[in-house]
Amino acid sequence: MITVCLNKAEFEYDIHSLVKAFFAGEEVKVFADSEKISRLEQEQTPLFHMEIVYEEGTEPGSSGGMVKISLYLPPAETEIPSGEKPGLAYEAGGYRPGAAKQVETDFSDRKMTKDRLKQTLYKMLSEYTGRTLPWGSLTGIRPVKISMSMLEQGKEEEEIRTYMADTYFASEQKISLSIEIAKRELELLKQIDYRDGYSLYVGIPFCPSICSYCSFSSSPIGRWQERVDEYLSALETEMEFTASVLSRRKLNTIYIGGGTPTTLSPRQLDRLLTKIKICFNFSDLLEYTVEAGRPDSVTQEKLEVLREHGISRISINPQTMKQETLDLIGRRHTTEQTTESFRLARKMGFDNINMDLILGLPGETMEDVRNTLEQIQELAPDNLTVHSLAIKRAARMNMFAEDYRDMGMNNSWEIIEMTSSYAGNMGLFPYYLYRQKNMAGNFENVGYAREGKAGLYNILMMEEKQDILALGAGSISKRLYEDGRIERCENVKDVSQYMERIGEMTERKRKLLEG
Repeated sequence: MITVCLNKAEFEYDIHSLVKAFFAGEEVKVFADSEKISRLEQEQTPLFHMEIVYEEGTEPGSSGGMVKISLYLPPAETEIPSGEKPGLAYEAGGYRPGAAKQVETDFSDRKMTKDRLKQTLYKMLSEYTGRTLPWGSLTGIRPVKISMSMLEQGKEEEEIRTYMADTYFASEQKISLSIEIAKRELELLKQIDYRDGYSLYVGIPFCPSICSYCSFSSSPIGRWQERVDEYLSALETEMEFTASVLSRRKLNTIYIGGGTPTTLSPRQLDRLLTKIKICFNFSDLLEYTVEAGRPDSVTQEKLEVLREHGISRISINPQTMKQETLDLIGRRHTTEQTTESFRLARKMGFDNINMDLILGLPGETMEDVRNTLEQIQELAPDNLTVHSLAIKRAARMNMFAEDYRDMGMNNSWEIIEMTSSYAGNMGLFPYYLYRQKNMAGNFENVGYAREGKAGLYNILMMEEKQDILALGAGSISKRLYEDGRIERCENVKDVSQYMERIGEMTERKRKLLEG
């Protein structure tokens, strides 16, 4: 555990994310409440304690001031060579000073204050650990937005490089990656109508089983088998309402995700896709994606339904081609099923197939990842999305962390570079990127694609360039305004509640779209 005490509640998320990036295996507690911090430290001795003080200037009317950061180590007698940290009730002044830094700022400029706080904190933690981070002090999930925004402003590439290096201490490799992807995204998005266009997400919150790293709003299909049609009825109600409000706008992309949409039966899939076609105008549709993510949910009958409805892009996701890992993380398919499902889809004419991989899974070595990539290379997918494992609070892997602790969940520069090299050998280029909290190795998720096969919905979702209307339990709609504001509208996650409160869900949409 690491404790961070603030004199007032400011930038807690950024502080937590940056400390966590350096110490992925530690619990990080950030509070503007010294008594709460003290109680936590009485229960468990922290690895170290930090204090951050926002100190206003003394000049009348001035908004200037200082951010002071101090790092304290536990008393020497509590340090144990094995790394075990017993609980200890600290006496006042029991810490040993470790390091201290301060920086001047103008508190009226929030961005400046945040940047200077994070720069100072980053330098302190980098000196303390002897490490640097790939993305430096950047903690946001959309680093490409920085490069893209600067390119749109007409900035030269060298100016972008200097800014990202000086402001965020990002590595040369990550800066280059962000600029490369930003350029490609801008080119791909030329065909998108930002003002009058929109994209549609349809969520099917059922899976064959729940993976141990997953925290999405999904449930085992076995529990809901008898109520799937009831769920589809509620979804159709939301669909009809949304389509009526957006009848004069242009639908550019559709993404059916989850969960695993192909847990639906062929009849149910046909019902869903038929209703979408009835409700929405496809005249301006550029891309139609359905996740067939779990190989054990794919059948010829279901693929035939997808083909009949003109689905242009599907996903068949192995995550890894190591069977022991699949069994460990709760995916009930075999590596053979992955290969068979992919080849069946190819045989049936699908020419834009994505495959997802996860780096940093428990017990996986660099050679395991290499073996997975070798097998994927033989299949030659059109898209490859490479995720660095990010374990959310609600995931089983986090809730029962002791079950996985000794297995090791590692990612590294070498593994990241290896996946990039294999993607290049397959003729795939990076076209979108995003990050998540608690990501293995502080790296990123990267989507690679063949020329002409990039997933437009993925870019629109990440770069927040267009309204996304999301239907189904647990989905989140986003409306973009000309002044840069983004309004969100969430559907309830619980499937039963979604069905029972569908009228409320449509009312939320009405307020979002008409407000």
